Amino acid sequence: MSSLLFCFFFFFFFVGINLITVNSSPVKNDQRPLILPLHLSSPDSTVYRQADDHRRHLQQSKRSEKPNAHMRLYDDLLSNGYYTTRLFIGTPPQQFALIVDTGSTVTYVPCSNCQQCGNHQDPRFQPEMSSTYQSLKCNPDCPCDRDRKLCIYDRRYAEMSSSSGVLGEDIVSFGNESELVPQRAVFGCENVETGDLYTQRADGIMGLGRGQISIVDQLVDKGVISNSFSLCYGGMDVGGGAMVLGAITPPPDMVFSHSDPDRSPYYNIELKEIHVAGTPLKLNPKIFDGRHGTVLDSGTTYAYLPRQAFAAFKDAIIKAIPSLKRIHGPDPNYEDICFSGAGRDVIELSKKFPEVDMVFSNGQKILLSPENYLFRHTKVSGAYCLGIFENPDPSTLLGGIVVRNTLVTYDREDGKIGFWKTNCSELSRRLQVPSAPAPSPSSLATRSGYTNVETSPTLAPDVLPSNVLPGAFQIGFITFDMSISMNNSDIRPNFTELAAFIAHELEIHDSQVHLLIVSSKGSNYFIKWGIFPVDSANGISNTTALNIILHLREHNMQFPEKFGSYQLLKWNVEPQIKQQTWWRQHIVAVAFGIVLTVLLTVSIIGVWSFWRKRREEFKSYKPVGVVVPEQELQSLQS
Repeated sequence: MSSLLFCFFFFFFFVGINLITVNSSPVKNDQRPLILPLHLSSPDSTVYRQADDHRRHLQQSKRSEKPNAHMRLYDDLLSNGYYTTRLFIGTPPQQFALIVDTGSTVTYVPCSNCQQCGNHQDPRFQPEMSSTYQSLKCNPDCPCDRDRKLCIYDRRYAEMSSSSGVLGEDIVSFGNESELVPQRAVFGCENVETGDLYTQRADGIMGLGRGQISIVDQLVDKGVISNSFSLCYGGMDVGGGAMVLGAITPPPDMVFSHSDPDRSPYYNIELKEIHVAGTPLKLNPKIFDGRHGTVLDSGTTYAYLPRQAFAAFKDAIIKAIPSLKRIHGPDPNYEDICFSGAGRDVIELSKKFPEVDMVFSNGQKILLSPENYLFRHTKVSGAYCLGIFENPDPSTLLGGIVVRNTLVTYDREDGKIGFWKTNCSELSRRLQVPSAPAPSPSSLATRSGYTNVETSPTLAPDVLPSNVLPGAFQIGFITFDMSISMNNSDIRPNFTELAAFIAHELEIHDSQVHLLIVSSKGSNYFIKWGIFPVDSANGISNTTALNIILHLREHNMQFPEKFGSYQLLKWNVEPQIKQQTWWRQHIVAVAFGIVLTVLLTVSIIGVWSFWRKRREEFKSYKPVGVVVPEQELQSLQS
């Protein structure tokens, strides 16, 4: 079957089929992505004319200080098969979770009038609700619909998924961690999606590849960012990460490889050798120098080597770990190469598995930790499987697993790609800018050839409405509902551990997170959490509450893979119940005590008075016959 598919693809290469994006759809635990998906060119497919790279290079030959768009990444490879970021489109902004894909040249989201779109993380884009949306009219630079009125796009992938729709233009903003002000940009409004694109949780694709309607190319053409961007994927059991649109200052020890844009539409590097445990594999360096070179693609989950290179790599790994037991993979449909006995702690993997070096043609090399070529076995605790596979096509494809916890800079201006090992989850936190979103421009021009739109929209997707956190009351506590889908239905989540992760992500103390309600059905759990103040007398400050709510609203929490996938359903802010004084809290008891005291006092006084009176009467009584002093008679007056 693989040979037939390869022949099919090989045939189409020679009849005018263009190679485009690597698969960006989710790759589940029991699936493998097909390699180098092809875009079948047709009169209806979107093939924009390539931008004049030489002209752009001359315009940017002298780097200038330009703002960057700092954006967080979410999800992880094992649970989702991809990483996403949050993009806001329209006025007012509509939020979308988009797969970051360096192999795609178009950004697209489901449209409200989509005839065939799946149920995704966020509501569909509603053009009619955006005051700044414009559809792109048919013109010589784009394929058009049958009525020759609107520009359209069409993307088809080798695993038989596809996306098609119309092209539109609107204000795009990048969140409150971005220095870059919102910009007008062209994107796809989906009318039909099939395959994995239909079933995936993410809303759509954010195209970062080389192409005129790539989001990077559009921003560069406008002159608002430098011709560069960076990605940093979080590590095993953590996920998340960071993305920067625009240039950054590279770390001193970042290693680079040349990337030739004229050779391939993909981002490629010049891989020369692979070393396992310090020993180079006995391979001809040309094996990594296929038609497109060694392709680096963020939308592919795993890595794929030509047959001979994969065999050598596999044998070297097995030879280096004689103490580990070879076991079957989690899915019998695939002949995964897995090992047990390595333990659960990712940090300890380097003591069990060898280091791998990828050496570039310039002699520089990047170190691959075990997490860069292994994925966790989903059915056997402490077991791991190779995340590098044989490619039936004689080409080398490096997916996201290879660059976990690695800052990758795509320096398109200088034609090179840099690699720097770091903790990408921590990098994401360091990139956070706690300031308000950048103001929207007073006038945002459209792409040349289209109508200019004068607008000053309110673009603050990360600022809550004033009625959410009104200053009229102090916040008592915050509740939010979460659903979790565990990878293994036999394992119950550790809620105490999960609460600690929530506290860490929300940047609060562990004691503030309380489990309120939990229910389950199979491997799915519904959980209600409460966030309470450290001191109940003082409540939660508006600043802290705003930070918590922004994390919740943007699904801005990252959990280990063992908790599976999660979804935040809703959150609610409860006002603080004003604390009463001791006297007000105990006024009834005090009043009762006072009354009782008065009654007792009166009773005691009454009893004492009665007793004293009786005693006096007893003293004044004289028995009969007792001699008494003779009293002087009063004189009688006449």
